[in-house]
Amino acid sequence: MKTKTTLILLCIVSLLSLQTRAQELSLTQNNAVLSFVAEELNYGDIDQNSNGTRIFKFVNSGNAPLVITEVKTSCGCTVPSYSKEPILPGQLGQIEVAYNTKKVGAFKKTITVVSNAKEGHKILTIKGNVQAVN
Repeated sequence: MKTKTTLILLCIVSLLSLQTRAQELSLTQNNAVLSFVAEELNYGDIDQNSNGTRIFKFVNSGNAPLVITEVKTSCGCTVPSYSKEPILPGQLGQIEVAYNTKKVGAFKKTITVVSNAKEGHKILTIKGNVQAVN
């Protein structure tokens, strides 16, 4: 009976040790981290047919190169542009978004950034109100 209790305690201690080691390893793994200055850009009131281009700035605050694999928009009225080159740790980058200001009225659109960053993807938002020019 004493041997059985000792064996069970030894197994529990071993499992706890393995769990602690796994947590330590996950903290030291190399991960890219995509940190945006702002995740929402408000155009405010903007004139119809004016320049609808804005820039989302970010930094790779991780410890591995960041690779943006895709940038998707919620409609064809928004066109993204970004570098396909890896962003090294500590480096700055940007995603340019061109919204077509032809249609009058309020808008709110999303941009999904897919990358090798720890969180996998980020959702960005643009919003504003296009006003007719007289």
